[in-house]
Amino acid sequence: MKMTLGSDVLKPIDKELTAALGRFNKQFPGESPARQPIQTLYGGAQIFKADTASKLGVVALRSLEEYAPDAASFARALGWKGSAKLNKLIYDRVVEKLKREPVEDFRIDFEDGYGNRPDAEEDHHAAFTAQETARGMKAGTLPPFIGIRTKPMTQELKMRAIRTLDIFITTLVKETGGQLPENFVVTLPKPVMAEQVRAMARLLSALEKRLKLPKNSLLMELMVEMPQSIIGPDGASNMSHFVEAAEGRCRGAHFGVYDYTASNNITAAYQDMKHPVCDFAREMQRVSLMGTGIWISDGATNIMPVGPHRAAPGKKLTPIQKKENREVVHRAWRLMHEHVQHSLYTGYYQGWDLHPAQFPIRYATVYRFFLEGLEAASLRLKTFVEKAAQATLIGDVFDDAATGQGLLNYFLRGINCGAITEKEAQATGLTIEELRGRSFVKILDARKKKVKRRSL
Repeated sequence: MKMTLGSDVLKPIDKELTAALGRFNKQFPGESPARQPIQTLYGGAQIFKADTASKLGVVALRSLEEYAPDAASFARALGWKGSAKLNKLIYDRVVEKLKREPVEDFRIDFEDGYGNRPDAEEDHHAAFTAQETARGMKAGTLPPFIGIRTKPMTQELKMRAIRTLDIFITTLVKETGGQLPENFVVTLPKPVMAEQVRAMARLLSALEKRLKLPKNSLLMELMVEMPQSIIGPDGASNMSHFVEAAEGRCRGAHFGVYDYTASNNITAAYQDMKHPVCDFAREMQRVSLMGTGIWISDGATNIMPVGPHRAAPGKKLTPIQKKENREVVHRAWRLMHEHVQHSLYTGYYQGWDLHPAQFPIRYATVYRFFLEGLEAASLRLKTFVEKAAQATLIGDVFDDAATGQGLLNYFLRGINCGAITEKEAQATGLTIEELRGRSFVKILDARKKKVKRRSL
């Protein structure tokens, strides 16, 4: 068929569009295939040691055993209804997780959890925590993800933040012979302008060069805690400016509930994970970063599940004191359970913990989220794969190609956090190798090639 438009028109248009699509695809490569932790624990640098994670796991397990010694009591504490079998399955997996890997991600904190201290004291803790991190690397006691949070890059604190960063990384590299822990990251709190993020990126680059570390081995994550982190002075989303300023080093963005609500003039009594200003900020953060491969994380519940009564040395608590402790802990558990559910519902699969007694609730809520929908998700993914990417209708849910990757991500997240076993995931009809490949497109391509070979 004859066309009106010739190459003189089409070539420049195609060239411009190709370049634009290349820039877009670079900025939005899709969800990262790497494992994302579902939990980040923040702890003051003054208390961190090489075996902190395992010791906290013991405390978490002790709290669970004291206030919910079995699946039935745990389900009652959280108000769970329905299948006793499912409740027991979740409880057992939580116990196993607390014994095997109680902390997924730990942030050695030099900011809110540490406070402002004399320079000599912070210098000491920067070096000491680096030495303990090196010791944990050697002993295999570090959690799968770890990092430090510096002070913010404000006029007053920027040089202190830089000094702590330099001392920690320099000491760590010296102690380990040039090695970094797996999944190491530096957290930058309270950025309000791209220049702060760019400064951190260039500091990390300079440290890599001076210490002979591999390029881009020092990554960063951002703490979204201020209104200006969400919307900049130009009226546009600041998150995209931050990511660009990070020069390829941004791994994640964590939402700080309480600093954010405080900076929005919300009084302390109403600073809550589910406050509308938090929902707005989370959605802005999520939409700004979707498709970039940058992880997003929600904040923490600040009501600790800790009883008000402690037994004096050589004495025991009274029955009334035990009852009051149990009521306080269960009330805090239910609140956190509600908060984590809300995070999951809004597409945030990672969040903060502040105390080991919160660990059981984090894992139980996430596990229930995945396990409740396991059978339906297995059927949808199995049918979708069998149809080899042809759109199909299961009940009243229509699956397209993008949904296929979303379903695969559901199983990958569930497997990573321990909610779903690899055996359970194989009910989808996928092999372990296909699941570990993490790419729905590659799975379909491989299966199409098999079908084509059989038909020849």
